[in-house]
Amino acid sequence: MSTTPTSQDPQPSRDASSRRGLRRTSKSRALAWVEWSLIALGLVCLAAYGVACASRSYYQSVEEQSFEKDIRDEIQRGLAIERHSQEDWSKQRIGAFQLSRAQNVDVRARLTIPTAGLSVMVLEGTDETTLDRAVGRIPGTAGFDQNGNLGIAGHRDGFFRGLRHVAVDDEMMLSTLNGVTRYRISSLEIVEPKDVEVLEPTPDRRTITLVTCHPFYYVGSAPRRFIVHGEQVSFEPWTSESAAAFLDETVASR
Repeated sequence: MSTTPTSQDPQPSRDASSRRGLRRTSKSRALAWVEWSLIALGLVCLAAYGVACASRSYYQSVEEQSFEKDIRDEIQRGLAIERHSQEDWSKQRIGAFQLSRAQNVDVRARLTIPTAGLSVMVLEGTDETTLDRAVGRIPGTAGFDQNGNLGIAGHRDGFFRGLRHVAVDDEMMLSTLNGVTRYRISSLEIVEPKDVEVLEPTPDRRTITLVTCHPFYYVGSAPRRFIVHGEQVSFEPWTSESAAAFLDETVASR
């Protein structure tokens, strides 16, 4: 009795292939999800880092501005302190100074010369009211903290009386809101009032020239001018420590 062979049913094979395909698809989807999750996580981390950097930069800027303002406030107080002896002054100059104190002034700097016993506010201009109160920057000369020849004028029977004691190589200091410029006295001279070349510009360097009348003790209008020339030695910007020391020293020596 012959039997007819029956063909094998292919359905199990198709089911297995389908299951493998589903597993591959699921694996690919899982990998894709992991990749996108990592990318998203990376973007979140970058964003968080950016925010942190921006915040740190902002608060650092705020702190620096606050620090600079505190220093400037301290220096402004120090520059404006009335600190000087009037024992050598003429009676006329003392009276004029007392009257001038009723007016508010815009203090630009403080000039200190230890050998002259001098520490005085520097204002803008050389009109009589200004020079009764302090010493003044001569118009047309260099600005504060700039290259050039900064001219400062003062009365011989008042603030600049002590200049008669200075000598070549003595130190002068000019304190402003930006820092302290130290000068060395390079020369002294006595000139005629018309000799304005003493204020010649020095655009390539920072110099200072002090001008007062001469002789220091003279009845009436003194006929000549006493000139002090100084060359910059250094410039020191303010720090919190130097600003505090400057204020303490200025207050203590009033």
